Amino acid sequence: MVFLASFRWNERMMSSGAPLKLKEFRGVNVADLTKLEKAGIRNANQMIEAGQTSTKRNELSVKTGVPVATILELVKLSDLTRIQGVKGIRARLYYGAGVDTMEKMAKWNPEELRAYLVEFVKKTGFKGIAPLPKEVKFTVETARRLPRIVEY
Repeated sequence: MVFLASFRWNERMMSSGAPLKLKEFRGVNVADLTKLEKAGIRNANQMIEAGQTSTKRNELSVKTGVPVATILELVKLSDLTRIQGVKGIRARLYYGAGVDTMEKMAKWNPEELRAYLVEFVKKTGFKGIAPLPKEVKFTVETARRLPRIVEY
């Protein structure tokens, strides 16, 4: 059985400032966000809480009509924003490159991850830049320290 830390993480464990609004993630379906808003889910923290487990994601899908795959994508993007400095575009870059969970992020060597992301941006034409070496190092180190609060 996987141990999940309580969702109510303390302020030192989450990114600084207000939780990211879901509409700030690049490439999200506005109609799906409207359905989630009607269910009271407008930001990353609310998305994590509502979709923390597979059961919760399935229930949310039935309740809102938003596909489970979309809910999982938003949960993963939201979870990545717990890392200070990872916001909408950066979360989308990591997600698009397949580094879409804390577990995956924590396994990377920072220098190798940066090289991988630089290549990903070149190959895909991602509209954004790869993070600087210092940023990647901080991101990976933070992913290694943060509690796992989402069940995949």
